[in-house]
Amino acid sequence: MNTSGPDEQGLRLIPFRGLRYVPERVGSLAAVTSPPYDVVVRPDGLHHLESADPHNIVRLILPQADTAGERHRQAARTLERWLAEGVIAPDPEPALYVYEQRTDGILQRGVIGALALSPAADGIVLPHEDVMDDIVADRAELMRTAQAHLEPLLLTYRGDGSATGAAAVIERTAERPPLLSTTTEDGFHHRLWAVTDPAERGEIETDLARHQALIADGHHRWATYLRLQREQSAPGPWDFGLVLLVDTARHPLQVRAIHRLLRGLPVARALEGLSGLFRVRRVAGPLPRALDALADAAAEGNAFLLAGDGGFHLVDRPDPELLARTIRTDRPEAWRTLDATVLHSALLDEVWRIPDAPGHIGYIHDTGAAVEQAERLGATAVLMHPVREETVRDLARQGVTMPRKSTSFGPKPATGLVMRSLTLD
Repeated sequence: MNTSGPDEQGLRLIPFRGLRYVPERVGSLAAVTSPPYDVVVRPDGLHHLESADPHNIVRLILPQADTAGERHRQAARTLERWLAEGVIAPDPEPALYVYEQRTDGILQRGVIGALALSPAADGIVLPHEDVMDDIVADRAELMRTAQAHLEPLLLTYRGDGSATGAAAVIERTAERPPLLSTTTEDGFHHRLWAVTDPAERGEIETDLARHQALIADGHHRWATYLRLQREQSAPGPWDFGLVLLVDTARHPLQVRAIHRLLRGLPVARALEGLSGLFRVRRVAGPLPRALDALADAAAEGNAFLLAGDGGFHLVDRPDPELLARTIRTDRPEAWRTLDATVLHSALLDEVWRIPDAPGHIGYIHDTGAAVEQAERLGATAVLMHPVREETVRDLARQGVTMPRKSTSFGPKPATGLVMRSLTLD
């Protein structure tokens, strides 16, 4: 995604002194990493990560205590203690970081740095999803108390496909010995390099200044960055946020759906409410086969897969009159026909009358985890089909945000490989 004119300001990425685990002080680098905070969703996910190593990063991004304030203070104390003990240490000089993720059939490379913040109206960093204020407030208090950015956002931009500018520096850097190399339990191999040479940093910064970016993952954290920036009375480190930038012309991201767990709604009651409003069919399992049926139906229009009672129910062909009275008409057609729009406006708000609040709706990335939790709780899992990346970009360019948690771009950066202190910049 190039900016439309040569005089427009683009991305401004600056180096920082990364905070990184000291390998000699932890069991393994893989054992101290985690997925992003909002992906730790299985019932035993947090416990599993905490048990992997006493210094696992979840103790900072998802601290456990009786109150929110105590959780945030606990994270700050833990980070301070780990720094004092030498478990985590700052790099000796500011750097941009080249980051690689590789597994069977997937190679993703990008650059991590501190990105100048800008509101969506400036057209430099484009959000594509709405956010919830309570989540932003919680993340803001954590960052404010810990004085650190603990996990990078995932942003994408589109170069011209050639190995010039930032792409050239990234490819050259990947030929050198890395700062760290580790393989996490999901099978991804991670490598990280520091780019400290002023000329190479200049190549990256000059190239990125010609581009705008799409937020692929981390809308709540980006909104948090902007909120904390507004609190400051003078320019400083809060004017920048920790991000990973990936050129999707060279490294296309995968786009997956994020599924809904409707905690207080059993499947039988969910199906009762759909009578006369949607076509409902029971489809055969196992889960991969049922998801194939969902994909086939989604090719023709809005479709959802309900699970939680031991079976799978395909819901499609919504009643046009239901859509006409529940879907906003002041948005583009591409937005009005999104599965997430139909789900939230027609099903959740109108048919099932379920408020979009954490106590009622859970957002789960993994299909198996969504089904397992629904069956365990006697709830309903609504499995979604992914949105096309082109649709996401087109709506973002128009300044139209999708319902929150509409997409899951990946692979996501592992949390814990590099952090940013707001007291060192």
